[in-house]
Amino acid sequence: MNKNITVLRGDGIGPEIVAEALKVLDRVCEKYGHTFTYTDVDIGGCSIDKYGVPITDEGMAKCKAADSVLLGAVGGPKWDSCPPAIRPEKALLAVRKELGLFANLRPTKLFPQLADSSPLKQEIVGNGIDLLIVRELTGGVYFGPKKTEEVNGELVATDIMPYSEHEIERIGRVAFETARKRGKRLASVDKANVLDTSRLWRKTMHRLAEEYPDVELSDILVDNTAMQLIKNPTQFDVLVTENMFGDILSDEASMLTGSIGMMPSASLSEGTLGMYEPIHGSAPDIAGLNIANPLGTILSGAMMLRYSFDMAEEADTIEAAVNAVLDAGYRTGDIMQEGCTKVSCSDMGDLVAERI
Repeated sequence: MNKNITVLRGDGIGPEIVAEALKVLDRVCEKYGHTFTYTDVDIGGCSIDKYGVPITDEGMAKCKAADSVLLGAVGGPKWDSCPPAIRPEKALLAVRKELGLFANLRPTKLFPQLADSSPLKQEIVGNGIDLLIVRELTGGVYFGPKKTEEVNGELVATDIMPYSEHEIERIGRVAFETARKRGKRLASVDKANVLDTSRLWRKTMHRLAEEYPDVELSDILVDNTAMQLIKNPTQFDVLVTENMFGDILSDEASMLTGSIGMMPSASLSEGTLGMYEPIHGSAPDIAGLNIANPLGTILSGAMMLRYSFDMAEEADTIEAAVNAVLDAGYRTGDIMQEGCTKVSCSDMGDLVAERI
């Protein structure tokens, strides 16, 4: 199978970790007879330095033309003084919007080999954590109208949080379909005791539930969800929520594993086009030192194979290879444990590729 992948290496450690993911994807091609063609596009700070914008129109067109997009990381202190309209992070919002990437899938999986890295007590995580947060990505307060104005002699800022029924329905369907392929349990997270948007969200989810009688739907308020993720994360299978709630909860959930470097993510459109990226930032303080953890990016590549290319066996193979490397006791610095072997970013990529 031939696939075209637009590669957004980005800033900081982005180029290093993406290189290791591509190394693993190339090994998958060798094993299974696929051909992946990579097209590099600058994004974030490196694009600002070259072109004065976080992503060019030509670069965006290449993203749209691809079968999928693989992203490293963007941003860093160097560009903190840029005007808001051209900050590196603006490129991510633009790509999500232009590609119609409305659904973000963020798995939180505690690998058994790393159980001691979790900040939670062993009696809580002893049975492992395997949950998935489905976050609506293109609506809500992040994309609603905003203004700052002077009222009665003081500045007043307003951010509007709009959601339409069809926006809620399409993310709901993604969540129900995903839950159907996992443990068939879906928790819908909202703030229906306060917000009109959440009341519409809950009403729409309940209507959809009638089409998925095999999936158990429950409602949970966002503040309670935040508490339950710490108290008893193993109770969750799939959670679905709106943009801002999902942003906060998915970052909280990622730290249950003890290392943000292990966590992949997928942002999906209504078709097969998606953007795949690790959830951590650009880590400019360690850029160029060859010590970053590439496993989140490698596992993002596995998600790309699974969700955009329908290559479930190949995705399973990558995930099994990561497990095998961890079983063998190899660790990058962020997940280093007593008795294990510390390896570099590039060494970790080699080790995973060797086990494909």
